[in-house]
Amino acid sequence: MERFAGNPILKPIEAHAWESREVFNAAAVYLEGKVHLLYRAIGNDGISRLGYANSKDGFTIDERLPQPVFEPAFESEKDGVEDPRLSLIDKKLVMTYTALCEFKHLQSYQVALTDISVEDFIQKRWNWGTRRLPFSGIRNKNAVVFPEKIGGRYVMFHRIEPDLCVAYSEDLEKWCDVMCVMKPRVVGWDNWKIGVAGTPIKTSEGWLVVYHGVSVEKMYSLGLALLDLEHPERVLYRSKTPILVPVADYERFGKVPNVVFSCGNVVIGDRFFLYYGGADSVLCVASINFNELLALVHK
Repeated sequence: MERFAGNPILKPIEAHAWESREVFNAAAVYLEGKVHLLYRAIGNDGISRLGYANSKDGFTIDERLPQPVFEPAFESEKDGVEDPRLSLIDKKLVMTYTALCEFKHLQSYQVALTDISVEDFIQKRWNWGTRRLPFSGIRNKNAVVFPEKIGGRYVMFHRIEPDLCVAYSEDLEKWCDVMCVMKPRVVGWDNWKIGVAGTPIKTSEGWLVVYHGVSVEKMYSLGLALLDLEHPERVLYRSKTPILVPVADYERFGKVPNVVFSCGNVVIGDRFFLYYGGADSVLCVASINFNELLALVHK
């Protein structure tokens, strides 16, 4: 993939206490001619909140709000709301995120889910819906909901460490039929743990999914998977080599070194845009012709 020459596209702002330390891992959705980003920010208190920015060309930030648009509201997420993903379903955006609540100095994290109408989102009226814990009490993260129902049910990818798993729901509240979709390889770039990146993209050949893989050397890279259209738990293709690895300084050095980690991707025209956190410190973007990306699953 081609890194944007202007990376990082978002950095911390020291004058904003809520985003003064790190800015990274953003959900992305393309609406009304703009890429809308909800990014994870950590400030002076060490708590993750979500900020908002947008871009007309997918690269250059045109607007960035000075205040967070989503913050912890309940005990289950009191220590942070992290790593959002957005899926456009009908006339609403479904957002999954990680709810963090530290307990006796140990991290307790769970998958959380909420939604907002497209109209409110576009107008920057942050009227978020009910916040839910789909797998209450289960240590779980890295979740995303597919952008349409499959077989009459909603589909969610999530990670019960170290595996990438799937779950199904009739109503976005009760989830069932949890099963493993992919496991870490015995040898390779994704041999420790894996998880979904941004929202799956429907193609004529299957669901195209970017996923992150972590090696035993603690290097985070990004690869591709192609899934059956009707049975997304069936993996048709999986990257033997990653499409993006940490090589730039802003990916190799930071809060967590050697990390490229994505929560969002969009397609604009014939180009695929991948938004990712570099070293858990800054937000970056890389892109590629979408047909070239699809060609990789045939190699």
